[in-house]
Amino acid sequence: MEQTPAKPARSFASDNNAGVHPAVLEAIARANQGHEVAYGDDPYTRSAIKKFEEHFGSGIAVFFTFNGTGANVLGLQALNRPYHAVLCSDAAHIYTDECGAPEKHTGCKLIPLPHRDGKITLDSVRHAYYGIGDQHHVQARVISITQSTEMGTVYQPEEIEVLARFAHERDMFLHVDGARIANAAASLGQTLRQATRDLGVDVLSFGGTKNGILGGEAVVFFRPELSQDFLYLRKQGMQLASKMRFIAAQFEALLTDDLWRHSAEHANQMARLLEKEVSRVPGVKVIWKVEANGVFAQIPRHAIDKIKKHYFFYDWIEEESIVRWMCSFDITEEDVHDFTRTVAEAVKS
Repeated sequence: MEQTPAKPARSFASDNNAGVHPAVLEAIARANQGHEVAYGDDPYTRSAIKKFEEHFGSGIAVFFTFNGTGANVLGLQALNRPYHAVLCSDAAHIYTDECGAPEKHTGCKLIPLPHRDGKITLDSVRHAYYGIGDQHHVQARVISITQSTEMGTVYQPEEIEVLARFAHERDMFLHVDGARIANAAASLGQTLRQATRDLGVDVLSFGGTKNGILGGEAVVFFRPELSQDFLYLRKQGMQLASKMRFIAAQFEALLTDDLWRHSAEHANQMARLLEKEVSRVPGVKVIWKVEANGVFAQIPRHAIDKIKKHYFFYDWIEEESIVRWMCSFDITEEDVHDFTRTVAEAVKS
């Protein structure tokens, strides 16, 4: 009887599948001492917010949520009325992977724009900006981008700046889904502030789950007046944690001694190594530039199921046999080499 081979301890499916960084686990354990006031009125939450201020500067407002969808939805809800519209990529997570939550909870319309290597351009935004002042049309209010993008590419600083300028000249806002903002900033050699606030970003969904924390995200307002009603939106949106200290403690650890950068840089480095290794395999073609921690490759269709007998990963564009391989903070060079050997064997057989 043929036995199913044991799967390796680490996969290349998603950085969501990775474990928790030991420093983050230690921070949770330290927070698990005695009782603290609930709902964020505790020293751990205050300390974590100070860490955000160290990285992004003073005069910001920070709110913790349970997950990325909650952060995105609430961040957009704070900026929009139901007759407004959000301009985003047709590959954006808020458009394709959040089950309609942004439209349901904000009441506004998402307008998908064609992307170029995962990124929307000023031309596409300008083309979609019409009907302003016309009562028959939704009113474009927010430009939302993902950094790094769903295709593993990274917006260059000037690309973000021109979108922010376009938005602000029209009384609009720029929102960033930063589920992998750490990977983008590390790739660009920027600080977190340089990658966001200094470029004109108004609201950031700051991701931690994909960079080694157990669970939790943060909504960061670089114009605090935009967060005036956020306490109520977060509660009504079911994203207010009672034991918030355990989310906050994770972010304090992530933002201490540049843990966020070290973890992201390592994941990015492993993705570049993976790109280099699989590019040597005949029949494997890397589709988009590897600028963060994701590798998107076109491989022979017959090889996909063979590889999946050993490693779990996602088909990205099934009809074109394009797959996604993600690297996380705990992927090792040995993991990359082992995976590449499996890919090579599957492709040639």
